[in-house]
Amino acid sequence: MAALQITDVHKRYGSLQALGGVSFTVEEGEFFGLLGPNGAGKTTLISILAGLSRADSGTVKIQGYDVVSQYRDARGHLGVVPQELVFDPFFTVRETLRMQSGYFGIRRNDDWIDEIMANLDLTNKADTNMRALSGGMKRRVLVAQALVHKPPVIVLDEPTAGVDVELRQTLWKFISRLNREGHTIILTTHYLEEAQALCSRIAMMKLGKLLALDKTSDLINRISGSQLRVTLAATGETRLPASLLPNVVSHETVADPRQHVLRVTDFNQVETMLAAIREAGGKIEDMQLLQADLEDVFLQMMEGHK
Repeated sequence: MAALQITDVHKRYGSLQALGGVSFTVEEGEFFGLLGPNGAGKTTLISILAGLSRADSGTVKIQGYDVVSQYRDARGHLGVVPQELVFDPFFTVRETLRMQSGYFGIRRNDDWIDEIMANLDLTNKADTNMRALSGGMKRRVLVAQALVHKPPVIVLDEPTAGVDVELRQTLWKFISRLNREGHTIILTTHYLEEAQALCSRIAMMKLGKLLALDKTSDLINRISGSQLRVTLAATGETRLPASLLPNVVSHETVADPRQHVLRVTDFNQVETMLAAIREAGGKIEDMQLLQADLEDVFLQMMEGHK
């Protein structure tokens, strides 16, 4: 049984198409990345998962439970860490977590609450009022709230946006542990290095459509390949020959007009590229072969679907 199954989901807000037939499956125990620029439809999709919004058509199931017809069961199997810092200013951290537990019918779970707080470095803030916490501490409480009922599926919507390095490290250590213990993690983030390091599989969205869905390593290898960065000597031709212009990485900006970045999908291309530069009168001053990363893939995908 899949942890999350999304089938042909459509959602419109007036004339705006937020989701245009999105379908994908997340298997149990996966660490899955959902990436896309602002306005891609990620938050709309998460709102539908959490029952905060309803799709116009299509189905969403969490652990086999339909989010509409079996809402209570579906919500009980899901924990969501939202982007926004939403909190009740009248309660302490511990009271907030106890109240969140009560929403799921859970009582006397202080041992688990203590464990969550310890893992998120919140123990010394347990009796502090929520309004007295810093933004980073409030973000930790949001994570703790999502975990109080031990959900098998955890959605993290930009969990490290605007937080310090210490919190990132603390959060990822704890979330990675939960993933190893069998929890399914679904992450949206603008920090692509985080997605590349953590996610075994990634979906990319733009304007409510799914552009790519694959293993992280396969995405990098299949879509982007590597990059050849060459700096041409000023004593020769400093422009690239026309035959190489289709290989130029257009999103790469360089201060030196003699420096060029070319996309390489096959290492055998390198010698052909160098020969073309020499034949055009160019002299190579410096050269680097760079391994592509997820940012290269992301930018290439977004540029290719304007």
